Amino acid sequence: MEKTEEINESLRLTFDTDGLSFGTDAYLLSAYLRGKPEGRAAELGAGTGVISLLCLSRKTFSAISCVEIQPKYGDLIRRNAEENGFSDRISVLVRDLRTITAADCGGEADAVFANPPYLRPNSGFASSESIREIARRETYGDISDFCGTASRLLRWGGYFTVVYRPDRTQELFASLERSGLTPKRMTAVYASEEHPASLILVEAKKGASSGLYLTPPLILERNGKQTDACRHIYETGGFDERYYHP
Repeated sequence: MEKTEEINESLRLTFDTDGLSFGTDAYLLSAYLRGKPEGRAAELGAGTGVISLLCLSRKTFSAISCVEIQPKYGDLIRRNAEENGFSDRISVLVRDLRTITAADCGGEADAVFANPPYLRPNSGFASSESIREIARRETYGDISDFCGTASRLLRWGGYFTVVYRPDRTQELFASLERSGLTPKRMTAVYASEEHPASLILVEAKKGASSGLYLTPPLILERNGKQTDACRHIYETGGFDERYYHP
């Protein structure tokens, strides 16, 4: 069953209630991206296209290629783009991301971003063929595939930005390095000061020298209330400057 809701930035999002809904990880990734208003970007595993829609509404990029393997989601991306007036700035490729090249996206991208599946195909007991499980599990590409495709799509000096699980940081960094992408900025996200990190946001640059900026942590709540840093992100659609520069 489908449902349409108004979300941040007054966007209207249609999604499948049996699939994945719009969450904190997607919103934080959209806000973490280093903007290039005249630049072109690609989103890998785009789902409903919500991250790309948020980026276009903020003029983070001028055009985005959304790569999504599931036809149902590809249709949702097209419809969401049309509903929000971005049909001329979003192109949809219903393809296996492992086969995508820069030529498929109209040339090398300035930025690539992804909220990839976090779970291995054989973990848990759920069916890996439902639309929800394909989006959650590495059924059609693991983190190494996402990094390899990002590298193929990026221009020299372009950025790949990803939201991922802290317990798989080592795999992410190894995959980035194998793909010629150097981690340059990382932020750990905590639900509160009492909880362990729940997410990491990582920005890597193609062809860069080593040198990682580990930013201040992002704590979402303190004493049951949204922190100033979290409020800033939701009010402005971006992180404050200390999360970009030491």
